[in-house]
Amino acid sequence: MTLPSLAQIRDAQTVVYRHMPPTPQYSWPLINERLGAEAWIKHENHTPAGAFKLRGALVYADWLKQTQPELAGVVAATRGNHGQGVGMAARLLGLRAIIVVPHGNSKGKNRAMLAQGVELVEYGHDFQESLEFARGLAQELGLAMVDSFHERLVMGTATYALELFEGAPTLDTAYVPIGLGSSICGVSAARNALELKTEIVGVVAAESPSYALSFRQRQIVEAPSRTAIADGLACRTPNAQAMEIIWQNVARIVEVTDAEIAHAMRALYEDTHNLAEGAGAAALAGALNEKQHQVGKRIGIVLTGGNVDRETYVDVLAGAV
Repeated sequence: MTLPSLAQIRDAQTVVYRHMPPTPQYSWPLINERLGAEAWIKHENHTPAGAFKLRGALVYADWLKQTQPELAGVVAATRGNHGQGVGMAARLLGLRAIIVVPHGNSKGKNRAMLAQGVELVEYGHDFQESLEFARGLAQELGLAMVDSFHERLVMGTATYALELFEGAPTLDTAYVPIGLGSSICGVSAARNALELKTEIVGVVAAESPSYALSFRQRQIVEAPSRTAIADGLACRTPNAQAMEIIWQNVARIVEVTDAEIAHAMRALYEDTHNLAEGAGAAALAGALNEKQHQVGKRIGIVLTGGNVDRETYVDVLAGAV
């Protein structure tokens, strides 16, 4: 897959901004104090769907409507944020949306998807099983399958990266969580389009290490996903297209434990009063993990989302995680 150009990213921004404004990027003094660096946090927890995924879903759905005007609806598999984005985009564009989630999925994210008018189907014990079922369902019903990684999703996620790179001073390093890869590929696209030298660092959950293992071994490596706090990072099988882009554009991938992610969630609440889900706090956890290498530098941290269940967040704030 070829990364989108600057013109394509700006066209995608036009689509996104029909439905939401740009999100802010702030440098918070107390976060800077923790890191010993000047950090700029990109607040994708401020989108109408509470996460960056809405951007790609809007661009993808708009493209489907243009290329398949008779299309009745879409199908997607998700642990939450992708489904919320697809559900909201489908509702705004008048499409039916069927979302498949694994058993035991976040109750809060399920409720948020239902609020967008989706038809929610529970199937499988993890995301991979839900994904395989969703693909069969889309084919059976004649609906479009909206995968969690696609060039239109990357165009959409690149819109937040362009906002960050153009809205903040020049960054030495950018920390980006990796779920299935659209976010870090979008950041790579915007960095390259602007011809910046910013180093891009991926962050994964240590309990869901498939992307880190694949990065190190230069081949696709499956691994069990056991993270209890960062469902947005729970991936058993990396996407091959995403890995090709990551190998070419990312400096390294940092693994952070569930305890480190919980610590970052608390830090974001205490220092900025922002709500972050586990995946959303992972980039800060990665930056804190590498703070000795970033002292005195200017870094970007992508807070990808704030859709965390109440019970989980209570446990995090109480220090029980």
